[in-house]
Amino acid sequence: MSGLEWLNLSYFLYSLALALGMVVSLPYWLYQILRHGKYRTGFVERMGRVPARLTRRAGSQAGRVIWVHAVSVGEVAAVSGLVEQMRRRFPGYRVLVSTTTDTGQELARKRFGEDNVFYFPMDLGFAIRPYLEALRPELVVLAETEFWPNFLRLAHVGARIAVVNARISDRSWPRYRRFRWALRRMLAHVDLFLAQTPEDSARLQSIGAEAGRVQVTGNLKFDVSLPASPAIVESLRLSLAAERAGPVLVCGSTVEDEEPPLLKAFENLRVGHPRAVMILAPRHPERFDDVAILLQQLGIPSFRRSQWQGESLAGGVLLVDTIGELAALYALADIAFVGGSLVPRGGHNIIEPAQHGVAIVTGNHTENFRDIVALFQSRDAVRIVGLSELPLTLMHLLANDAERRELGRRALETMRSQMGATQRTMEALRSLIGSDRDAGDIAARAADV
Repeated sequence: MSGLEWLNLSYFLYSLALALGMVVSLPYWLYQILRHGKYRTGFVERMGRVPARLTRRAGSQAGRVIWVHAVSVGEVAAVSGLVEQMRRRFPGYRVLVSTTTDTGQELARKRFGEDNVFYFPMDLGFAIRPYLEALRPELVVLAETEFWPNFLRLAHVGARIAVVNARISDRSWPRYRRFRWALRRMLAHVDLFLAQTPEDSARLQSIGAEAGRVQVTGNLKFDVSLPASPAIVESLRLSLAAERAGPVLVCGSTVEDEEPPLLKAFENLRVGHPRAVMILAPRHPERFDDVAILLQQLGIPSFRRSQWQGESLAGGVLLVDTIGELAALYALADIAFVGGSLVPRGGHNIIEPAQHGVAIVTGNHTENFRDIVALFQSRDAVRIVGLSELPLTLMHLLANDAERRELGRRALETMRSQMGATQRTMEALRSLIGSDRDAGDIAARAADV
């Protein structure tokens, strides 16, 4: 069997395995749809039906397309500045953004306009080809490490492909190394990798990315600008001041098994600070109801953000059951706790509270943000705790105003010192925009497909 025949067989077997996996897991997906409403929205788009809103402007000057893919909320926020730069500096192109998750889709539509946003198709030829034929993107930009074999192979026939803000997490690293023999072929379809750190660059090269195609441009998340503050922030600020409520503990992006110890720590805080307030924002919308039930069971006074009408929050919890407001709500915090980190879930982004100069506390499971957390830790700009240290750390910071404020100041300075990745990324992408591809190269790639 020739190399090309073996390659085509590999893609066929991958597609078959993916399709069979979808069939076998169908009961799970149906449960998620019926129980939590997940995956229902955008199903036909994921299956290859191109929404009319994407093609209605095909005949305009902006008919040339750049396709940006950002999986969820974090990636959408990270590429927001990049998308805006593309729109300004490449006016002849229409920038379209795809997401995988519903929460990412909601945020992307708010930021980029509904007509420019859609759901990323499943990694099967029948779902991908309609988008490539309708949009004919000249450049595809993937945020972080979205390596979908069929998509990369099919998209690269007519488009340049760049992976921006690229990283290889500690959790993914062993798995990628195990399959680097397969990854090498797949990564050959990527024209440019823009890595967050030198370590990410080295890891990409070790699994098959050509050294000449890898650059280090920094982390786009340091360049995320503060969104316009929603009205709820000022309403809460005025209410807290009028009630003389506080201090305020904002707990963001919490996951299952984190709320109980956080709420226990909050109950301890109320002994010395009876008018303390917790603003609690679970990471996943499908858990809002479960957390509301937990609050009721613990007997802690609470209000849901969607139902709050200005009632006093002193000594209670505001459960944030909305999407896209957490980054702004950190501005109200005396202390910000960033979740997904007390349990082994890899942690979440600590840059959002740092933008407000807020004292940051996070757990000791931060593998997904190892470089950011290590940087902040090296500058004494974050407190890292385990379950047992959490209550004492919170009480210590609230009892020491000067230390708490200095911690927040150092966090803001650390964040500002790392800005500039968006500009470096744009400069790197310029080499791919408008560059003519050799006709023979395109024909050869089409033959491979």
